[in-house]
Amino acid sequence: MPLQSQLGGRTVAFESSEVRPQVNGVIRRRYFTEGSYVRQGQPLYQIDPSLYRAAVNQAQANVAAARATLDAAQVRANRYKPLAEMEAISKQDYTDAAAQARQARASVAQNSAALDTARINLRYTSIPAPISGRIGRSLSTVGALVTANQADPLAVIQRLDPMYVDIQQSSADLTKLKRALSSGGVAPGSTQVRLKLEDGTDYGYTGTVEFSEVMVNESTGTVTLRARFPNPQGVLLPGCSSRRSSHKRWIPASSSCRRQRFSGTSVATPSSSSSAPATRRNAARSRPREPSARTGSCRRVSIRATRSSPRARQICGLALR
Repeated sequence: MPLQSQLGGRTVAFESSEVRPQVNGVIRRRYFTEGSYVRQGQPLYQIDPSLYRAAVNQAQANVAAARATLDAAQVRANRYKPLAEMEAISKQDYTDAAAQARQARASVAQNSAALDTARINLRYTSIPAPISGRIGRSLSTVGALVTANQADPLAVIQRLDPMYVDIQQSSADLTKLKRALSSGGVAPGSTQVRLKLEDGTDYGYTGTVEFSEVMVNESTGTVTLRARFPNPQGVLLPGCSSRRSSHKRWIPASSSCRRQRFSGTSVATPSSSSSAPATRRNAARSRPREPSARTGSCRRVSIRATRSSPRARQICGLALR
């Protein structure tokens, strides 16, 4: 018989990206509608490209000049080589000519790199969407001057399907679970997570616990568990939180039944010698109390453990040996 435990949680977007400029300039156009769905690579803003296009043209001219210098230096070095072998000219003259040819070749490479940089900066004047998702309001308008190191993003894109829910689990409960697992009195079970909406109704989809943090929050004494929920209708929004409200049903590990505890969730598994009256008495004693009232909350998390699985042990890092 599965035991339920209600814990506080906060919804987090599956992917979130801040749209930021990588070059300085004035915004000339905005290509998206605020609140719409954008796809990765879709153009969002256009920064004035005039200065960056001129920088590309200048870099191209520098490359052409460097190549012309290289051709002349290479021809001179080739002419000096047989003359130096015949001792018609000094070997130092040939050495200088060969060095000038190598310098000209290095200058071509340097100017080519500058040309690549200028082309990259020109490409950055068109700001695309880094990920696919729902884009929020634009924090900069057309005509605004933006810089590469500005503090505020231009917009924020969030992927809302699926959705993460970060759950706070007491470290004391995890410590008790570790002791119980090491003693062999309990066995882990797989964990399913359900959400209760702010109107009191259950969320229509079941989530699964993805992982558990490896450290305890010093200020709250809790460990964060992350669950993943499908969100095809967009009912869940990032940032919603709930006040912690939990209840636990304890069933002693005796001859009548054996208790399983996993990550804030309990599962009671009848043993071979259990009796129906004893099970009913334990279930009556372990009836959960009503959860405390929530204030200003919009989500409540309910975790349910069902069947055993190695994945469940991995989530909390509690592998049985």
